[in-house]
Amino acid sequence: MHPNPVYHTADPARNIAWARDRGFGILAVGGADAPPMLSHVPFLLDAEGVAADLHLVRSNPIARALTKGPLPARLAVSGPDSYVSPDWYGIDDQVPTWNYVAVHLTGRLELLPQDTLRDLLDRQSAFYESRLAPKPAWTADKMEAEALAKLMRMIVPARMVVDTVDGTWKLGQNKTDEVRQQAAGHMEAYGFGSEHRILSALMRGA
Repeated sequence: MHPNPVYHTADPARNIAWARDRGFGILAVGGADAPPMLSHVPFLLDAEGVAADLHLVRSNPIARALTKGPLPARLAVSGPDSYVSPDWYGIDDQVPTWNYVAVHLTGRLELLPQDTLRDLLDRQSAFYESRLAPKPAWTADKMEAEALAKLMRMIVPARMVVDTVDGTWKLGQNKTDEVRQQAAGHMEAYGFGSEHRILSALMRGA
């Protein structure tokens, strides 16, 4: 997280909503005598931001470590990001920077009982499939029971009980409104897709 408090003015509800909507992040679990273990995971965050449910491949080192008990963990959820050219500000003596949105969920990760896995998978697919409407939603019932059971044996359900939520919204708030708006316009013009348009809009509203 960036240390400047000007980038940490988003309230908890906004940070939770952002992380919940993204639904994908980097799970980090540290060890005292080893490098941090990282895994890119989809997750379901509840509306209150107190529990993030996810699943891991059984052979994942994090899943193996969890068999010994819960572990401190963090989910880093990234939003749009972009390089910002000093020329875009229209004022002198500026330096390059990078604007971005990131929300960190910190808490304790634990394995859930294996018999909760099907419910977790059903909730995950329903959440993501709902975004694809009007396409008929895919459900696990479309699979042969034997094939589904084989795949489910390869993964384990887990839950992070979230203690803290922190968000960095680095959108040029350290600049004047006029300068920030000008930079947002250049970003939109020179960007490479929807991510830059989203970031530009966030900068305009910061």
